[in-house]
Amino acid sequence: MSEPSANLDLARNVLATEARCIGDLADRIDEHFASAAGSVYKCGGSVVLTGIGKAGIIAQKISATLASTGTPSIFLHPVEALHGDLGRVRRDDVVIILSHSGATEEIVRLVDHLKARGARLVAITAFDDSPLARHADIVLNYGDVDEACPLGLAPTASTGCMLALGDALALTVMDMRKFSPEEFATFHPAGELGRRLLRVEESMTVRKGERLPVARENLTVREALTDAEKIERRAGALLLVDADGRLSGIFTDADLRRLSIDDRDGRLMDRPIREVMHRDPKRIRAGELASEAMAILNKYRIDELPIVDDDGRPVGLLDVQDLMELKALGRGQMGEKK
Repeated sequence: MSEPSANLDLARNVLATEARCIGDLADRIDEHFASAAGSVYKCGGSVVLTGIGKAGIIAQKISATLASTGTPSIFLHPVEALHGDLGRVRRDDVVIILSHSGATEEIVRLVDHLKARGARLVAITAFDDSPLARHADIVLNYGDVDEACPLGLAPTASTGCMLALGDALALTVMDMRKFSPEEFATFHPAGELGRRLLRVEESMTVRKGERLPVARENLTVREALTDAEKIERRAGALLLVDADGRLSGIFTDADLRRLSIDDRDGRLMDRPIREVMHRDPKRIRAGELASEAMAILNKYRIDELPIVDDDGRPVGLLDVQDLMELKALGRGQMGEKK
């Protein structure tokens, strides 16, 4: 028996049907949507998402989007809610209920209990005359859409509409909150997008007042290295400052190894370190993005990058390992300072 071939026309029709249904939602963004956005924005507790089956899966995704964009949110399973988890819902909460028919038994049973707890109910459903819609405070109705399933059974276009409305609601509220890229980064510290928005001071492990290796440029190499050895965490570079405390140079482990090989007269350790340090080293100001620091490390093939304040005084040291641990490095290979 030969293997059946994929019906590409069917696949195209699925995409076209779902795209059409979602596109039609733009005409349904009205005062009801504005009221729902206002309720979520002003919510004094958590925004609770609930639904069962495929709608429940969509509810979980919308809840995650809300939480990651500044709105505290949880998912509540309707069946578990009826067996004790109703205690998660408080009077100040807003509950968003997803149900295509609005008549699913578990959902209808839950609505009465949610109302009794004083929560505000927002329904995302297809029918205004359903039990869910009649009891909700706000209804976001996407209409009786044709499912993309060739049997007309599997939730496809309907769940796509739920997801699109939920995303539109979450991002509208995010805009109302003036949610910033920096706030986004704090909620996504391990994600690629969040790492791109991390500030250098959030990435560095060597900080001023803790373990920052700083010495005066008028010391000898021996004196400067002796001071550096008193620091609990040894860094791969020593920062040198002038009489005003401003960064004037850097002296790395690689510099010490190279100079020691050429030290035929044995006088290296007694030379002023300002004679052998790298003057005016590459640096980055506190407040800049870690991605900018990464670009500097890549471009100049260096392993350590001083972080300075607005007056040029060192406040930290960013090591290439700090960024590697954050998985923020690009594909370029890092080399020692030449």
